Amino acid sequence: MTRSRRALLSVSDKTGVVELARGLAGSGYELLSTGGTARTLRDAGLEVTDVSSHTGFPEIMDGRVKTLHPKIHGGLLGRRDTDAAVMAEHGIDAIDVLAVNLYPFEQTVSAADAALADAIENIDIGGPAMIRAAAKNHRDVLVLVDPADYDNLLGALEEGRVDEAMRLRLAAKAYTHTASYDAAISAWLTETTSGSRLGERFAAGGRRIASLRYGENPHQQAAFYADAGDLRGTLAGAEQIQGKALSYNNIADADAALECVRQFEGQACVIVKHANPCGVAAAGSQLEAYERAYATDPVSAFGGIIAFSTPLQKKVAREILDRQFVEVIVAPALADGAAEVLAAKKNVRVLVTGKRRPARPAVELKKVSGGLLVQDRDDGRIEAEDLRVVTRREPSAGEIADLMFAWRVAKYVKSNAIVFARGGATIGVGAGQMSRVYSTRIAAIKAADAGLSTKDAAMASDAFFPFRDGIDSAAEHGVRAVIQPGGSVRDEEVIAAADEHDIAMVFTGMRHFRH
Repeated sequence: MTRSRRALLSVSDKTGVVELARGLAGSGYELLSTGGTARTLRDAGLEVTDVSSHTGFPEIMDGRVKTLHPKIHGGLLGRRDTDAAVMAEHGIDAIDVLAVNLYPFEQTVSAADAALADAIENIDIGGPAMIRAAAKNHRDVLVLVDPADYDNLLGALEEGRVDEAMRLRLAAKAYTHTASYDAAISAWLTETTSGSRLGERFAAGGRRIASLRYGENPHQQAAFYADAGDLRGTLAGAEQIQGKALSYNNIADADAALECVRQFEGQACVIVKHANPCGVAAAGSQLEAYERAYATDPVSAFGGIIAFSTPLQKKVAREILDRQFVEVIVAPALADGAAEVLAAKKNVRVLVTGKRRPARPAVELKKVSGGLLVQDRDDGRIEAEDLRVVTRREPSAGEIADLMFAWRVAKYVKSNAIVFARGGATIGVGAGQMSRVYSTRIAAIKAADAGLSTKDAAMASDAFFPFRDGIDSAAEHGVRAVIQPGGSVRDEEVIAAADEHDIAMVFTGMRHFRH
């Protein structure tokens, strides 16, 4: 006799579950289900057996215990070739297909006011246990955790294309699903109880949202993964309106531009090239902000990434396309008419991020040989009232404004970082040099090449000056005010150099290395 085939469906996300169940029933599968999923299937006219009827044991503890039963786990874990006698002895029917996705823990804790009790109630127990059991016994059980796989499975069953490779692929996806789920729980609970995600062990998970053609270089594989939870206003949650597929480097540069432009209120524009801001401006209009950012370094702006703090205006979109080659434009939205202008250059990638979500603590990861470096994201911010004047001459109100502008830009420039600024715009940027003096010289060279005067400019340094030569170099180029963290053993020497040149200098007490 041919034994009956069974599918157990118990999903929080009901997307496609009716169609899956109907296809399985049409292929001769008996349907088992629980709670809301069973009601959904019955409402669609499908015949369903409740898990409690199948096990002979009721759902208890407000549904906390319903699938944790030998008839369920025996049906999933039982090896058809070696455990058949045991299954028959205990009346355990085999389960051949499992479709499960989990309680919405990530959505629950993404709310800013998420309560601990609500989070705990949305930790799934039976679901991960069933998924792991089915994945372990993938030779005999097909496990589904993603609605995107439903149609493919139904087609494979109908055409007899279910093979070992498919079973193993679904099992691998299932284990990744539960691992990511557990990572989200671990991260939230660790942060909630200790104020930090940096516990004795660190778990990370993500959902792939794009397979990339390659990584930084063509011989490297790459993919783009999204964090769990609320993605509003993030690069991972952005909508690509038009353009070619994003590359690894496009994404990295777009993120640098987006994070930098969000340091400014009102109309601001950031142009990034190779992960460094090459031009930044805040102005009274979006067009002026773009023009001043572009003027900082027109050569580097070619093929760059441009980000705006406000919806992209039609006239600014036209000006960009008429003036330069651009890889990616990032904005919170597109104003009326902007999309039509951009469509004239169909290869330009356009990302709309939406309104920024409330800032939440986050961590940054860096893989190193044999390990993983994890740190809090650099959310440190200094305001004008936090500055400590250390020179005889105090900076004027205008110089303070320029210093604060330059400081916010320097945070997003690779170390050693030097930024010249005046009037709410960058004049020159020196990035990624082994010597801070050379970064200063490069910033001055770039300003000269762009035809911009550094006379009376403000200068920001992401870390302290270890010697006075950085201040001497700044004075040679007409710098009148300097902002830096301070903290060098030669601070007094550096301060004395600033006094000699009648430069006003302030200390922030905060460093912004960016490697």
